[in-house]
Amino acid sequence: MADGGAGAAAGGGAIYGLGIFGAWVWFWTEAEGFWEHAYAIFQGLFWPAYMIYDAFAALAR
Repeated sequence: MADGGAGAAAGGGAIYGLGIFGAWVWFWTEAEGFWEHAYAIFQGLFWPAYMIYDAFAALAR
């Protein structure tokens, strides 16, 4: 009996969740001051977008 890929989706969600925590740690330690720490929380939620943007910026050089 197949579960319709629910196991794979749950695994992807776990990886994304770990990525959020890792991004929060990274951005939080790089921040200085209140507003940079507040922005670090936002960056942690949307870390894939920042990663892709940085990759494209590196390719454009």
